[in-house]
Amino acid sequence: MRVLVSGGAGYIGSHTVVHLVAAGHDVVIVDSFANSKPAVIGRLEALTGRHLPVHAFDLTDRDKTERLFGDESFDAVVHFAGLKAVGESARIPLDYYENNLDATFSLVRAMRRHGVKLLVFSSSATVYGEQAPLPYREDYAPLQSSSPYGRTKVMIEQVLTDVAAADPSMRFALLRYFNPVGTHPSGTIGEDPQDIPNNLMPFLAQVAVGRRDKLIVFGDDYPTDDGTCERDYIHVEDLAAGHVAALGRLTTTNSPVSVWNLGTGRGTSVLELVHAFERAVGRELPYEIGPRRPGDLPRSWADPGRAHAELGWSTTKSVDDMCADTWRWQSANPMGYEG
Repeated sequence: MRVLVSGGAGYIGSHTVVHLVAAGHDVVIVDSFANSKPAVIGRLEALTGRHLPVHAFDLTDRDKTERLFGDESFDAVVHFAGLKAVGESARIPLDYYENNLDATFSLVRAMRRHGVKLLVFSSSATVYGEQAPLPYREDYAPLQSSSPYGRTKVMIEQVLTDVAAADPSMRFALLRYFNPVGTHPSGTIGEDPQDIPNNLMPFLAQVAVGRRDKLIVFGDDYPTDDGTCERDYIHVEDLAAGHVAALGRLTTTNSPVSVWNLGTGRGTSVLELVHAFERAVGRELPYEIGPRRPGDLPRSWADPGRAHAELGWSTTKSVDDMCADTWRWQSANPMGYEG
């Protein structure tokens, strides 16, 4: 299939591009480069051995989006593009609602006008909110979130569900990620946050490489084995493989909307991840315990049973793999894509 990947130069998008090409798909990338670096494209072409057409614009521009679909033919779309920082979304909520929703509206309108029926959407486990019981299951309702970022994911899931109800020929996959970490095992592509990392693994990697003085662990008095929060960390390579599996499933399913959790089904605490990263680096890393961070849940992890059963997909990478691959990327690229 010829697949348009929105946000294909980003962290998860770039890894998924490699997997799509390996699965035999022709890939075209559209990316505004607001949260990614143009340098990733050359690395993707080296990894895949393929020229990858790139369109550099923001999908909120409906005219450019329409022109892209008019000029080129696509069989499917994998949609990653959007703003994604939870904390930032609380400071500039209008920007998040405008960007994430408008980009999706623009994209889906163009798809419908040009007969493109298949869409894999990058959703998030944040849609389960604070009340869902563990492990998180796809049939939980009502969906909710404590951040504007998360609420855009809830809203987009509802928008796509409504579009599919109005046009049952559409096929949408809603992929609810848990905590993506790790990098391509070559160390060629990885996670390169624009500013101070919002997530644990890239911050820890920057501490290890000397860009940050120390890690602050937000609270050690949670009701967990070591007192720190537990999360379901999934290797980005496993996550990328899940997108390829979901795209394949859309070609055979009769369901207009399919929802799958992509996670390991296991919780790993902050301190467990820190110590795993220390094993990868070969030395202790500086950290200190700080106060709890508002909004952090003690535990969250997936029930990935539906993805196992319906996609034939399961995770293959361990926490030690996640840390070793991240360190290979960060040590080879201490300043990310810029050095």
